Amino acid sequence: MSQHSSSTREIPKVAAVPNHVAIIMDGNGRWARKRFLPRVAGHKRGVETVREIIRACIHRGISYLTLFAFSSENWRRPADEVSFLMQLFLRALEEEIARLHENRIRFRAIGDLSRFDHRLVDLIHRAEALTAGHTRLTLTVAANYGGRWDILQAMNRLAQARPERAGQVSEDDLAPYLALSYAPEPDLFIRTGGEQRISNFLLWQLAYTELHFTDLLWPEFDANALDVAIASYQRRERRFGRTSEQLSGLPQAGGEA
Repeated sequence: MSQHSSSTREIPKVAAVPNHVAIIMDGNGRWARKRFLPRVAGHKRGVETVREIIRACIHRGISYLTLFAFSSENWRRPADEVSFLMQLFLRALEEEIARLHENRIRFRAIGDLSRFDHRLVDLIHRAEALTAGHTRLTLTVAANYGGRWDILQAMNRLAQARPERAGQVSEDDLAPYLALSYAPEPDLFIRTGGEQRISNFLLWQLAYTELHFTDLLWPEFDANALDVAIASYQRRERRFGRTSEQLSGLPQAGGEA
């Protein structure tokens, strides 16, 4: 059994501040191009934005932050850019692991790590082990991750572990094998860069997540922009299949007064 409820099976608790924020960090390359800089300069600046948003989440009482750093489709990018991104991830994690530990931040990575250099994989595992006991903020980085991959790997692992469930698999059966089984479903999804799609990110987990799209490029996104997204979230009516009347306690049409 998963430790967190499913929004399609139970009505989650709704709070003014989202408990879990998931972000697609889009626009690093375009930010650099606007400044006549190489794309890699945008990725470097994007790492600084990550640090700022982590601090902002902690100050606002957000417990889970999940960042889409590298999708399973990003291998289609130019080889030199992919290589730089891998090195940037390695260096950033080397520099930040002690800081994450000192600030009581739990680090997790989700995705198919098999294509990564063994040094990066070892570092990820060390960071996860070092910070495993922290609860101030759970920072998840999705790397070589895809939503369809997530569902398929969960199904395959479930089939191996519980073959007797074949033909009668339930959400409760599958939930422990999903990549984010340790976290509640995101309350708020943010995508920077002006695109309005979820791009194969957390397909299962975003079932009832509130979506917020901004034209700001990721290096331009800051604590104020996060507050705008949270304010947008706070204006949403999170019904989870119910009616507005049910939420307000008003009698429904056709019902008793």
